[in-house]
Amino acid sequence: MVTSPILLDYQSSTPCLKEVVESMNPYWTENFANPSSKSNLANINASAVLEVSRERVQTYLKLKNRRVIFTSGATESNNLALIGFARNFNKRTGKYGHIITLKTEHQAVLEPLRKLKKEGYTVTEIEPEKNGLLSKQKFIEAIKPETFLVSIMLANNEIGVIQPLQWIYSICKSKGIVLHTDAAQCIGYIPMKDLDSIANMITFSSHKIYGPKGIGILVIDEEIELDPLFVGGGQEFGLRSGTIPLPLIVGFTKAIEIAIRNTKENAEKLAFHRDNLLKGLTENISLLEVNGSMYERLPHNLNITFPKVNGALLHKRLKPKIICSSGSACSNGKPSHVLLALGKSLKEAESSIRLSIGLMTSSDDIDTTISEISYLVKTIR
Repeated sequence: MVTSPILLDYQSSTPCLKEVVESMNPYWTENFANPSSKSNLANINASAVLEVSRERVQTYLKLKNRRVIFTSGATESNNLALIGFARNFNKRTGKYGHIITLKTEHQAVLEPLRKLKKEGYTVTEIEPEKNGLLSKQKFIEAIKPETFLVSIMLANNEIGVIQPLQWIYSICKSKGIVLHTDAAQCIGYIPMKDLDSIANMITFSSHKIYGPKGIGILVIDEEIELDPLFVGGGQEFGLRSGTIPLPLIVGFTKAIEIAIRNTKENAEKLAFHRDNLLKGLTENISLLEVNGSMYERLPHNLNITFPKVNGALLHKRLKPKIICSSGSACSNGKPSHVLLALGKSLKEAESSIRLSIGLMTSSDDIDTTISEISYLVKTIR
């Protein structure tokens, strides 16, 4: 019997690691000065901590000729990258131009682009292949003479599919197109070896990698020009006005350090549990379908459809037993637009679940999850 729900929703959010919390502690109560002001020694010291954190992020991620802009999270980073770059492009050229993305992107990418479409830009949302990957042919065919911006996420938050950004970036670079990628789900799960060769603008999020909520990063090429979304004090190179949340920045920096250091070990552990989970479910349940490529995939993600199962009933009965997701953390329970884009019917999308494994997940958690889901699916059928 399950006495408390098993947490398998780590792609929605992760708990702060103890070391991360400890790194932030002094900046809540002792070193609480405002790093944006240089009016006194305390503020100057806080400013130094901010810049040291920025330099450490650049070192941990091996960034060259890149600016690191601290934001409130991935959503703001995506908005700043897409809306900020598009509006600056219009200001410089007098043109609206054409933007390309995937139908399976996070809403924090799709919604800003749809907003830009209303302003006059044209936007193409490419349908992915059945395995969730972007087709090279479809991508090349989507490019127009007026294409100036592309946004393709490195790893999908729902189906975990890792896109081939190297060739996407190569094509964009050859045509003078700027590439943005949402990599919020990636640090600590896949190697971050050569970020300078995958995109011109990259989004990262703290609370996906065992850091604090409310802080993110936008990494951009030095020559990229953006229009700020809001103005005021001119912080973060004039791109993100507002008081700098120094404790969160210190915590995020520590989370990146830990994640990068333990990537190989953590990925192996997560993939081990993920593969055992899939093996157990496959052995116990017939008509099980895995969504997205199993070869190009995050190690902690499993997205499954259970045909001939009432989705609403499945999720209702799972709630007290397994904490999982029917889609994005921001979907508010709506059927996954990602699964619909893969060709799933509305009924199939509703009878799907995303199981995402975390560093705290145990073998007992996996065994119990296999047992509980297998029993529920068989009972409902």
